[in-house]
Amino acid sequence: MAILTDQAEQYIEALATELEIPASRYQQAETSYNSIGEWLHRAESSVRDYAPDVFVQGSFRLGTAIKPQSASEEYDIDCACSLTALSKSDLSQANLKALIGDEIKLYRKSKGITKKVHESRRCWRLEYADGAQFHVDIVPCVPNAFDQRMLLESQNLDTAFADTAVAITDNEVAEYTFITSDWPRSNPRGYAQWFESRMGDVFFRQRERVLKEMRAQGITASVEDIPTYRVRTPLQRSIMLLKRHRDMMFADNPTDKPISIIISTLAAHAYNGEETIGSALVSILRRMDGYIEHDGEKYIIRNPTDALENFADKWHEYPERAEAFFTWLRRARVDFESVGSLVDYDRMSESLAPRVGRDLTTRVSDSFRPSRPKSSTLLRGATAASAAALPEVSFSDSPRVPKKPDGFA
Repeated sequence: MAILTDQAEQYIEALATELEIPASRYQQAETSYNSIGEWLHRAESSVRDYAPDVFVQGSFRLGTAIKPQSASEEYDIDCACSLTALSKSDLSQANLKALIGDEIKLYRKSKGITKKVHESRRCWRLEYADGAQFHVDIVPCVPNAFDQRMLLESQNLDTAFADTAVAITDNEVAEYTFITSDWPRSNPRGYAQWFESRMGDVFFRQRERVLKEMRAQGITASVEDIPTYRVRTPLQRSIMLLKRHRDMMFADNPTDKPISIIISTLAAHAYNGEETIGSALVSILRRMDGYIEHDGEKYIIRNPTDALENFADKWHEYPERAEAFFTWLRRARVDFESVGSLVDYDRMSESLAPRVGRDLTTRVSDSFRPSRPKSSTLLRGATAASAAALPEVSFSDSPRVPKKPDGFA
């Protein structure tokens, strides 16, 4: 891939900035899952004695969420609810899901929500009004640290992230209604820790910068108080660009669209500590397929927190999805290389408009025009975004059919 010009570096950075969602949206997500957690801990809660722990996962946890392409699309906020005082030997997946579901339904009524809570394969969904433009998926789970550690140790595999492992529900597995130790596995907290480690020193330096900015504004905070989404590293922003490129390319073929967890995992592996978004994107696109294994029969993309889980397990059953991924990767390499040697912002926009959206590229090229005020979106910082008012949470009656979550990245 060609070396990027200074102008191309600036343009790619501006693209990523335009894709960022407002800090108010992250705060809205935090408010939502904290509210659910408080409900589950109230005196009358049927699960209070089981020590419920509600936490965010997915792109909102990793800081890689991007703006929807249109007002008709919603932010997908993924949460987990772990009943930490229970274990797989205490109840079935069906029992656990019903326990959480009953409380979520009561929560809906208590808040005057008129739309019903919907059940999907692994989660319960709270759907907010169209004006709010987001919904929350709550995945029931129980701790699974001991069994996960034993499983990985039996295969001489890395157990570094086993302590945060959970067992989740899936109403399509045969064991769903039985008390058994055989539950689907997950580890969103462990994945977030691994992802943070892949951001390297860049993450810690930028987190310190955010801390200094907050203190300069009179905000008392420690490094531990700064959520990942407040830190914008080249890895996070590169993933945001790749996700938008993917979304545009597969707008008419969502079934074969490469899933976010695969893009995030391969990008995090390929990231090599680059200081700029452009150089990070070059490195990631050049190297990410090098972290896909093939055992002679099937492709393997290992979960970095659980080497026995293959994120590409569906590729064997649906080979068209593997073909779609590699086709997308080749296309992304060509598309971003096409702007690398350019110096004219309008030409860059024309080149990328079909791939990331003309509205997006127009806003970016306009931001470089001399007449653009200095308070342009290109220079908009986290402080201005966080000052935006939180959208009022409201609910409408229009029914929606829940989908299976795309994954936790």
